[in-house]
Amino acid sequence: MDLFDYMREQQLQKEAPLASRMRPASLEEVVGQQHMIGKDKLLYRAIKADKLSSVIFYGPPGTGKTTLARVIANTTSAEFLQLNATSSGKKDMEDVIAQAKNNQGMYGKKTILFIDEIHRFNKGQQDYLLPFVEDGTVVFIGATTENPYFEVNGALLSRSMIFELHPLSASEIQTLLYRAAVDAEKGMGAYGAVLYEDAAQFLADAANGDARSALTALELGILTTERSADGKIHITLDTASECIQKRVVRYDKSGDNHYDTISAFIKSMRGSDPDAAVYYLAKMLYAGEDIRFIARRIMICASEDVGNADPQALQVAVAASLAAERIGMPEAQIILSQAVTYVASAPKSNAACEAIGSAFETVRTKKTPPVPAHLQDSHYKSSAKLGRGANYKYAHSYPDHYAAQQYLPDELADLVFYQPSENGYEKQIRAYLQKVREWKNDGLHQ
Repeated sequence: MDLFDYMREQQLQKEAPLASRMRPASLEEVVGQQHMIGKDKLLYRAIKADKLSSVIFYGPPGTGKTTLARVIANTTSAEFLQLNATSSGKKDMEDVIAQAKNNQGMYGKKTILFIDEIHRFNKGQQDYLLPFVEDGTVVFIGATTENPYFEVNGALLSRSMIFELHPLSASEIQTLLYRAAVDAEKGMGAYGAVLYEDAAQFLADAANGDARSALTALELGILTTERSADGKIHITLDTASECIQKRVVRYDKSGDNHYDTISAFIKSMRGSDPDAAVYYLAKMLYAGEDIRFIARRIMICASEDVGNADPQALQVAVAASLAAERIGMPEAQIILSQAVTYVASAPKSNAACEAIGSAFETVRTKKTPPVPAHLQDSHYKSSAKLGRGANYKYAHSYPDHYAAQQYLPDELADLVFYQPSENGYEKQIRAYLQKVREWKNDGLHQ
């Protein structure tokens, strides 16, 4: 590095965003993630002993994945190299591997390779790393916001330890905010800013676990707020609200939180909690979720979890799906809300779901017997000669539109797949089927 490179690096550090400047240099400075880096934890011991093996850090944005990588860089005696999967290609990977080989062969020095956004690498790029991770050419550190079990090659996963980072608590983010406000060297201390407690609380809460978002808002507030008569910059609740603008919603349509949210959405409808269900609906719509995706989940729930306890639930869900798609947002939110609250408030039964599941299992595990002769197709010529349809009883020709006859094959005659619940309309269905079984047992309507 020449003088000009050094000066440029120093300037970049000074002009870097607050969140970047406030990255801790040691484990002791790290806020949060004590389940991983507490003094009695494996990762803490491995970093301190400089004996780190390949790891993958997984968690939402702003939870400290890159921060931990930088701490490791400051702690280790190994050469620390970094790539970002969003901008690095095969040539970049070949260059760092060549450098790692030189470190190992010429100096006997380990190389730690940190790859941010590892899930952005395709299978071929991830596979390229395998032999070098396996033979110790590099110690691999990956960071990803996506569930690595979905996005990272199994072979690479098997050679790495997975550490999940949790969103920071509001109190932890407040600690970072106060630290940034007074730190004259890396933070905003030179500006003489006063961060009020209610403003810090608001920023910490609005950040929703993302420390970077809170620090960015604080920096914006300090840089854009005029000094008061006392010569200080006062970061009040109003200033904080203006700077963060919009509550950060952790929701990635292709990521883990997407599946967590839709799971909570469905379970809330199933659990007859319309308030929770409409909350998760709002969260998905706010984050830009496809209304067609939401509508499909409402239709599934209407059939799977309501079923015949309220047969209208499926009709409402289907109608809402068609209407929402034709009308579009923002009015579609009202239509979806109607469907969601209807399905959530409806009486529940999974009897139809259980019935088809049980029937499938019977078909899968038992020998398939022939259809009873009296139920076989008799519409073709000469079917009578084969006994097809003989003695079939047309139900509508009998009292109560019921004829006592066997419909299941002989070997399965005693099986019951559909067992209506006591909820909603299924209570009536249950009573009718009980009456039918009595007629059948008594041999009535022959």
